[in-house]
Formats: sequence, C-alpha cells, structure tokens
Amino acid sequence: MNHLAKSCLRFSMLAAFVCLMADPAAAQSKRKLLRTGNKFFDKENYRQAIPHYEQLIASDPNNAKALYFAGISYITFDKEKAADYLYRAQKLKPNVDKDLEYWLGRVDHINYRFDTAIEHYQAYSKNIKKRNLERQDEVAQLIQYSKNAKRETANPKDVFVKNLGGTINTLYSEHSPVISNDYNYLLFTSRSENTTGSQEAKDGEYFEDIFETNRIGEDEWETTRRVPGNLNTAVHEASIQLLEDGSKMMLYRSENNGDIMISERQADGSWGPAKSIGSNINSKNFESDAYMTPDGQTLYFSTSNYSENGDLDIYVSQRQKNGQWGRPKSMGKTINTPFDDDSPYLAKDGTLFFASRGHNSMGGYDIFSAKYDSVARRFAKPVNLGSPINTPDDDTYYRLAPDGSYAYLSSYRIGGYGEKDIYTINYIRPARVVGQVLSSTDNSPVSGVELIFNGLQADKRPISYRDISKSDSASYQVQILSGRTYQVQVSKDNQVIKTEEIEIPVVLNDTTTIVRNFLVDYVDTAATKRFAFKNIYYDTDKYVLRPESVQELDRLVAYLKANPTVNISIEGHTDSRASDSYNQTLGSNRADAAFDYLQKQGISAKRMVTVSYGERRPAVPNTSAENMQLNRRTIFKVLPREGEKPVQ
Repeated sequence: MNHLAKSCLRFSMLAAFVCLMADPAAAQSKRKLLRTGNKFFDKENYRQAIPHYEQLIASDPNNAKALYFAGISYITFDKEKAADYLYRAQKLKPNVDKDLEYWLGRVDHINYRFDTAIEHYQAYSKNIKKRNLERQDEVAQLIQYSKNAKRETANPKDVFVKNLGGTINTLYSEHSPVISNDYNYLLFTSRSENTTGSQEAKDGEYFEDIFETNRIGEDEWETTRRVPGNLNTAVHEASIQLLEDGSKMMLYRSENNGDIMISERQADGSWGPAKSIGSNINSKNFESDAYMTPDGQTLYFSTSNYSENGDLDIYVSQRQKNGQWGRPKSMGKTINTPFDDDSPYLAKDGTLFFASRGHNSMGGYDIFSAKYDSVARRFAKPVNLGSPINTPDDDTYYRLAPDGSYAYLSSYRIGGYGEKDIYTINYIRPARVVGQVLSSTDNSPVSGVELIFNGLQADKRPISYRDISKSDSASYQVQILSGRTYQVQVSKDNQVIKTEEIEIPVVLNDTTTIVRNFLVDYVDTAATKRFAFKNIYYDTDKYVLRPESVQELDRLVAYLKANPTVNISIEGHTDSRASDSYNQTLGSNRADAAFDYLQKQGISAKRMVTVSYGERRPAVPNTSAENMQLNRRTIFKVLPREGEKPVQ
C-alpha cells in the first residue's frame, strides 16, 4: 500500500472512534464490533476485519462508517463490492471521512470508471494542504494512471486472457508461475491456508510456499501440492525459475529482508536446501525476483539496495571466471523509474519483459517490454503491453512458454478466485473459414456469389474480408480475425440475396479451420437454366407493383412458361415500422399482388403458393431507411419436387 493510502487509513481510524464516542449509549456492541474490525484493519489484515464490519452492517445497514471501512477492506478481494459499499457510505453520509474522495477514486479506477476516478482524485487533491507536496504528487500520479488506463483500454490488443482455473487458484494469492520445457510441470507460489508457515502476524495472511503440479490435459492440472523436501519453511518462499532443464530452482526467501536462493533437485525428486545465489546479488536490503539466461552467464534481478527512496530497480550481473556473480550494473533510466521496477524476464529474441509502477502504467504494476538494439547495445524505450494483458490493478510475473506461443501472468483482476491469480495469455490467431454457397431450394452449389464479412477490430475500427464462391462446388475461403461477430453480406449479380450474422470463436493456433456454409434463395442448376430469382420491392406501407417489379415478373413469366414442371412459392415480407399483425397482412397483400399478376399472364394458380412472413424474416437489420427498403420485398422460390421435404 502506498504512503498516501496509509495516511488516509490512519486518519480514518481516529475519526471512526470519535464518531462512536459521540453516542456512547447507542450500542456498546456496535462500538466493540467496529473497534475489533478496526484493530485488524489497522494491521492491514482486511480478511479478518471484514466479518466484523459485515456483522455491524447486518444489524445497522445505515452505518456509514462500517460501510466505509468494509469498502476499503474489500478492494483486495471483491472490487465491485468495494465500490458498492463506499458509494453507499457516501450516500448516507457524504462527509463520512475526509479521505472518502481518495477511496472512491481508487475503486472507480480498478472498476474501469476512469473519468469518475479522475474527478474524485481532483476533488481530493483540493483538500490536501498545498505544502504537502508529497501527497499532491501521489494524487497527480494516480490521475495519470487513470488517463493511461483510459487510453490503453480504448485500444485493446488481440489477446485472450484466461484464468488457469480453480485447481491452481484459490481464495488467496497465487503468483510466480514457472513452466517446464516440456510444458507438463508447473511451479507456482501460493499464500493459501495449506502452506507450511502460520498466518503472518502483520496482515493475518499465510506465509508463501512453493507448490507444484503436473499437466493431465490441455487445460487440466493435477491437484496441487507443496514441492517435496524441506525447501518450504516457516517464512516466505516463492518460485522464480527452473534452471538446467529442471535440475535446479531459483527461488525467493524472505530471510535477510528478502534474498535470491538456489536449490538443487535430489535423486528422490525432492528439493534440497536453498543456498544464497551470492553476496554480490543479495544484500541487507530487498531482492525480490530474478531471471538467469539459459547459458547461466547473465542474471537480471530486482533490488532496493541501490535506491535512495527504497523502490525496486532492475540490475544485471555477469558470472565471473571463478563462477561467482560480478558487481551488478543498473539497467539505467531507460528501464528503471522512481517507482518499483520488478520481475525481469528475457525472451529468446533478447526482449526484456518486466513489471513496473512507472513509465505509462495503467495503475499499480503493469507489464512492459523493451527490445534490445544489438547495434546500439542497449534496450529501447519500454512499451506497455496494453489491455487486456494489463489492468488498472497489479499485473506481474510475466513468463513466456518455452516456444513463446503463449505466456503466464499473475494478476489482481475482476473475475478472479480471490486475490492475485495466475492466468494464461494467448495471442488470438486468424481463423481460416471455408465453406460452400448452396441454394436453399435444393442444396445445389451457387458459384459466382460474393461474400463480404464485415466486423470490428479490437479497437473498434471496421474490418472487411471478401471472397467469391468459385468452381462447380461453389466453395469459398477467407482468412479473418477470430473471436468476433461478423455481418456477412451475400450478393449475386450485384444484388444482395442474404445477410447473416455469424460468430467466429477465438482461435489460438494456426491450424484451426472453421466450416461455414451459406444457404441462399437462388436456383443455379442446369434444370432451371441458371435462372436468377430476383426479389421485387415496394414503397412504404404499399403493395402496388412498381414498373421495375412488373419487368422482373415478366421475366419470371417467361421462365415459368419455358419450364412447365417448376412450381414456385411467393413470400411477402415487410419492414418493422408497424405492428406484427399489421405487417402479416401487408406481407400477404404483397405476395397476392405478385400472384395475381402472374395468374393474369397465364401462369396456373395450381403452380403457385403464397405465404406472408411480415417483419419476421428481415434480410438485413431494420436500422436505416436503406435497410428497410431491402426488407419490403417479395421472394420467389422453387417448390420441392414430389417426395422432397418442403423448404422452410
């Protein structure tokens, strides 16, 4: 928790007791509940504080102070409930606490309401004494976080972020995923109730342990277990990296303010005692995370040892001829910021990934990448990986799978199991969509049909793909972005004959093919001499035949006289301007108008049937005058031959 947040909490606690003492006879039990809750709250033990606040709220739903403290406590566990409680507190008592605007800004930010978050931060800033420059700077940084988050979420990347599931993640915090080279063995860190250490005195949470599991399916893992051996102790241990094909593990241990350690796997599969990675790396200060290159010669690590204000920075060390690590060098101001910079990871192509609270973070830790310029021999300016990889809360411990096809991430985000969860990140691949265009009358192929797939990119910009059904099979093929909805427009002879909405699921590999056939109201066989049944259209609320409609009906008359065995159905359709019952009648009148004309031209009534669908089968959505015109139509279809099932 940052300095500003802690300052807000200290003042709030004092104000709560003053408020209750103003009415000592109200309810001693209520005062006791608040006092007990605040006792845990003051130690940042929010998990233990919440039940006391909830008990008080159950007996006194309008207790603004209880709602206020409960709301702050829920920020780690349930972001939406946190916002609900804080806004309820504000509604009941707008001046419930002088730091209310700060916390409303926090919950709006983590719930993706960035404009209102900025408003609350600005309101809070006005109440901070001008001479308190440190707090003013912190609020300014929070406002910048919200601006960054608004920009990044408006331009999301085409990635699919998936929770690793309840076998791995719990109500507690899981993080620091490490995958083996064969993808089948996973190390991770958990702060659940199944860990070796007891609950930590400070915040009441359990000490961290390293767990392991084996893959049993594409998205399935065995029940997790603590790593065998005595590696886990009564203090914090966290997984960092598997080394030398899994025979060694680099880990974090919280002794000596936090050090980087190495453990070797024993013959029985257990992990041996952890040993310090070296005195040039570990210091009396905090070392949190590291990455060693596959050749074992370079180590990137995070430390607060060289920082003036105690923040984490990333350093690099080279292994010396004697096997020891050399004096570390800072990654420089291009990478390191005045805020925490942590969790370094180097990809095979030399790209550095790391977590930072600085740069253009969306709030808390974000994942950044920096490409290495081999000519200039330095890393380029870091780039935020963007939304949805990063969120308005903490996102850390980004690690690529061995082949770089996907990544793991630890994140506090909405929809998780509890606190920090482990997620996989897959970059969405294009989908290969293939199929045929077929006549709805007899399933015969219809070639020469144009298909246009209209959709939106992740940033809402329109995209369009086009192909034409070819050859005797009337097949088509398009390569389109997956994981979206498309409006498909099907045209023949420059006339739209079908519009259909289709969903293309997320595709995560390059070998997926999706088959999608389209049935159209069109006859395209030798028996029908490839005659195109064109629609005829009407004015609004009319069923009078237009001159161009008469010309089309005359073509149909000639065709039917040349093909005396062909019978047809005549379908009347409308737009959606009137009621359903009215449109049913209007559609029937339109079908009858065409029927009557054809009969007068010598086509037997026995060869024709009429049906009205009214507004129920629009060709296109009734969202514009142009679309409505396309829906005011009569359609002609060949009736099935004897023994065939009717076409619906």
